[in-house]
Amino acid sequence: MAEKPYDLIVLGAGPGGYVAAIRAAQLGMRVACVDKDAALGGTCLNIGCIPSKALLDSSERFHQAKTELAEHGIGVGSPTLDLAKMMARKQKVVKTLTKGIAGLFRKNGVTAVQGTAHLVSASRVEVGGAKPQVLEAARILIATGSVPIELPIAPFDGRRILSSTEALSLAEVPRRLVVVGGGAIGLELGSVWQRLGAAVTVIEMLDHLVPGADRELARALQRALEKQGMSFLLGATLRGAAVQGDAVEAVVEMGGAERRLAADLALIAVGRRPYTEGLGIDALGVKTDRRGRVVVDESFATSVPGIFAIGDVIAGPMLAHKAEEEGVAAVERMAGRAGHVNYAVIPNVVYTWPELASAGLSEEDAAQRGLAIRCGSFPFLANGRARCTGATEGLVKLVVDANNDRILGVHILGAGASDLIAEAVVAMEFSASAEDLARTVHAHPTLAEAIKEAALAADGRAIHV
Repeated sequence: MAEKPYDLIVLGAGPGGYVAAIRAAQLGMRVACVDKDAALGGTCLNIGCIPSKALLDSSERFHQAKTELAEHGIGVGSPTLDLAKMMARKQKVVKTLTKGIAGLFRKNGVTAVQGTAHLVSASRVEVGGAKPQVLEAARILIATGSVPIELPIAPFDGRRILSSTEALSLAEVPRRLVVVGGGAIGLELGSVWQRLGAAVTVIEMLDHLVPGADRELARALQRALEKQGMSFLLGATLRGAAVQGDAVEAVVEMGGAERRLAADLALIAVGRRPYTEGLGIDALGVKTDRRGRVVVDESFATSVPGIFAIGDVIAGPMLAHKAEEEGVAAVERMAGRAGHVNYAVIPNVVYTWPELASAGLSEEDAAQRGLAIRCGSFPFLANGRARCTGATEGLVKLVVDANNDRILGVHILGAGASDLIAEAVVAMEFSASAEDLARTVHAHPTLAEAIKEAALAADGRAIHV
């Protein structure tokens, strides 16, 4: 048992948990952070956001060397792939960042505890592992994240039927890869292996990719990926997948007809679910919804006094940056400060090529709410910097309130969209109008000028198209 109770025990050292722990320590709390893994950072840093982006960057460079450098007058011969070295680089990136979190814990006085956590009460946590112990605290913050959803008709075997975790660490490039799920994870990992030489087929139950995205941009992303060689079966339902020797056969239903697909590997990427197994929250009476998410109030407090929750275990998009903001807001409220999260302007990014980034309402969202809107778009094909770099695919689209010109949503498909969306988020955070963006001076030539031009287009004042 701890010699002295903590002010806060954080369960989970992912982006939400470790950021909350550090911020709580900065606010004067005595904090312990419990995680089952020795490497801090949770899913995001170890088997999610960071390793996938490292592989996306490496695979894109490989693709560029094969297909684009000659156009710039650069001859490099025929590039060869050293997959083991690419994976080693990925792991080096991961290790550097996880060690960085450990350093931040030491700097801020956060106690890192390795082991599996089980809540005995609203103030006591049993930690199992190499050194079992019991920790006590005035408050407990659940930040245990999420895990991939497993389909009973296609259970993970870690060899042929894979989750995103295994798909990040393949020893060789598959000849044929079936991806079930046309969301961010499926498209990103599908892109990695397609660039490296796999024939990739994506199966999506809906009639469009990236559920929740603006349909116009989702369709444009599909066309871009098809040009790169990726195949799509939309409006298709997976009926089963089974390993047969050294292959996987997926059974798909489309339009009432059955179709069978053979592949070396199948990646199941149909979403994630809250990870609360073994925590003991049910026995304590912590309320959850029908999807297993912990129910919290505006201060992230659960139905049990003293227990709080953030991130993927509660409602909302399962995004690392959403969890981080909730972690900060939760502990600031614990400290009597005015922490908050503006859920209306949380950016969402698909890190394919081109990237798809959005914040706020799509055109479809606005229509469902009965809002009177105007839309303004600008293609990167007409942007000078995009022409210089050869990254002319995509566009910027603004959704604007027709009554007061306030920006309701911004959607960007193109190179660097993940960075460009930040300007839109700041503008929306301060309730900017389309005219505010249109009158803001943007450096020339830059990709960001496309945002200004889209704002001008929303008012019928487009100059360069």
